[in-house]
Amino acid sequence: MIILGIETSCDETAVSVIEAKGDLKSLQFKILGSAVNSQIEIHK
Repeated sequence: MIILGIETSCDETAVSVIEAKGDLKSLQFKILGSAVNSQIEIHK
């Protein structure tokens, strides 16, 4: 299963793509990619 995670706040947005393998007793996760975009420097 491939999972897309998205997190946002007023100053930052983050995304990640994760691959999950196995069953409920032995799930394994692999991070396929991630990125963070921030506006904090603009607000200083």
